[in-house]
Amino acid sequence: MDTLVKKDCLGKKLIYIKMEFDFKKHIRTIVDYPIKGVHFRDITSLLEEPKAFKECITRLSVEAAKFDANCIVGIESRGFVFGAPIATKFELPLILARKPNKLPNKTVSKHFQLEYGETELHIQEISPIEGKVCIVDDLVATGGTALACADLIHEYWNIDKANILILAVIDLPGLNGSNLIKEQGYYVKTLLEYEGA
Repeated sequence: MDTLVKKDCLGKKLIYIKMEFDFKKHIRTIVDYPIKGVHFRDITSLLEEPKAFKECITRLSVEAAKFDANCIVGIESRGFVFGAPIATKFELPLILARKPNKLPNKTVSKHFQLEYGETELHIQEISPIEGKVCIVDDLVATGGTALACADLIHEYWNIDKANILILAVIDLPGLNGSNLIKEQGYYVKTLLEYEGA
């Protein structure tokens, strides 16, 4: 049994008993997208099914509560979708990790490689990042985006790696991202796995 022991923003204690739920039947797989050989896991179909989306947010919230997170960092853009309800549930700051030139204040950034190229993640210097940090995204593939975000928070805000959790809906263990994240000293938790690319 997973018990959600934190209180929500209305002061109600949330108790959750984990039941079997088949998330995969709500997630479409698009073959050869965005390039040939890739099986793209499309979470838009999960978002379009209210019961599945609600259960997903509940389970992610359980993990954030067990970690005792002090703030939520959402990675652009799907991390915003999953991170915002968690931050609201526990009345925590929601910090945005965005692509270049998307934030209005002075930022710190981390350059990194993607599966299909390279880019940067930016977070505003004034962001209230402290304590235990939960980084939220939809998927862990090669781990590059999540690691860039975690490293940026570790380096700039001096947050110990043991106080950073990378939380995602889907893991693609065949691409070794979760293992790489763990090897670098961070925690990672996902709700389900798909084999292959």
